Amino acid sequence: MPRGDKSAYTDKQKRKADHIADGYEARGVAEDEAERRAWATVNKDSGGGNKSGSGRGVADTHDSAKKGGKKGGAASASRPAKERSASAKKAAATRKRNEAHTH
Repeated sequence: MPRGDKSAYTDKQKRKADHIADGYEARGVAEDEAERRAWATVNKDSGGGNKSGSGRGVADTHDSAKKGGKKGGAASASRPAKERSASAKKAAATRKRNEAHTH
């Protein structure tokens, strides 16, 4: 469990943390580590608990959500075209193979 009292967080922030943690767990991250990362992400997006006092109603920055696309795009762009093409062909073959199993 991450440190600190979560009562200062809105319901939306709590749902967001749960959803992010589920995503990490689906990728094989341990439950405690997934929860820690999820709350860190919520804090980065929204600046911490928004429930009371000054700072309530401040818009989220969504910095963490924006980072993923840039990271993935940069990684892909740095690979040679031949390598990207081979990867795409392999993915298409896998999808085709998996579709045959499901139908």
